[in-house]
Amino acid sequence: MAPIEVVTALIRDGDGRILAVRKAGTGRFMLPGGKREPGEDDLQALSRELGEELGVRLAAATPFGRFEAEAANEPGRRVVGHVHLAEIAGAPRAAAEIADMRWIDPAPPYPVALAPLLETRILPALLALG
Repeated sequence: MAPIEVVTALIRDGDGRILAVRKAGTGRFMLPGGKREPGEDDLQALSRELGEELGVRLAAATPFGRFEAEAANEPGRRVVGHVHLAEIAGAPRAAAEIADMRWIDPAPPYPVALAPLLETRILPALLALG
């Protein structure tokens, strides 16, 4: 079965924390973003998802990397995340399918359960940058 492809935003606040979201009906936090719609490129998908999920506008995005891990919410599946360092305009708020959002320190221990992609791939890569 093909992996699930998503485009995500690594958004940091002035204290270096990252924004993590939990979708309704799930138990793990992940980066905001989602699947591309037909014909969308990464930035179009990211812009649409951030508007729908957080009510913000994508102001800038720089590719951070491509990461793969087990899917948090679909047992037996893998997820591939195309991650972008993102700057947003506006104050994020949980909307659409987002049930909760938290600003978390990128270093463990984590105050909430994180998706494997975020916990085992993305955050270690971010921390390795120093």
